[in-house]
Amino acid sequence: MSVTTGLFYVFSTILLIAAFRVITARNPVHAVLFLVLTFFQASMIWMLLKAEFLSLSLVLVYVGAVMVLFLFVVMMLEVNIESLRVGFWNHFPLAAVVGVVIALEMAAVLMGGFRVVESPTATTAAAALPQVSNAKELGKLLYTQYLYPLEVAAAILLVAMFAAIALTLRERKDTKTVKSGDQVRVKARDRMVVLKMAATKAAVEPAVATTNAETKA
Repeated sequence: MSVTTGLFYVFSTILLIAAFRVITARNPVHAVLFLVLTFFQASMIWMLLKAEFLSLSLVLVYVGAVMVLFLFVVMMLEVNIESLRVGFWNHFPLAAVVGVVIALEMAAVLMGGFRVVESPTATTAAAALPQVSNAKELGKLLYTQYLYPLEVAAAILLVAMFAAIALTLRERKDTKTVKSGDQVRVKARDRMVVLKMAATKAAVEPAVATTNAETKA
């Protein structure tokens, strides 16, 4: 068994365990972290299959952005786990049937196999092709042939980001907003006020005398 095959089995085993823990973890934060681990293992498998672009995209987009957002949302919402578990066993039979059907469909596909009989001519032609990076070739296509669709998608995402920020910063009755301009123009003397107060030693003495009298008694 080669090193690549051994790494494939290791990554696949960890992926299956992490995916199983995603649906069995009681804490939603732990489930999100296991999902991040699942994406990492899938990225490693794609790297073994020489799909560098898909591997890097999975790490940068899903793990670096989407899953971090999910993690912060889950931590901020403080989801009530007990309320979500109500009625779990009532829906379990239907969920089990759907899971079994999906497992059988996947088994039917995998049992058929993906064996492709290659002719010697095709193998020789593939070996004669130069070794190029698919990420490099996709980059060339994106920034040459598909440059305008890429710019349109980037503009749409930029507008969506501005809209999300504007919705967050709008003034509402139940939130306390602070203007950034006021924070920049603030001075040190406006942040703290020193008050001069008269000494209260005379007011403290009777209390001390009373305490001493009670101690002697």
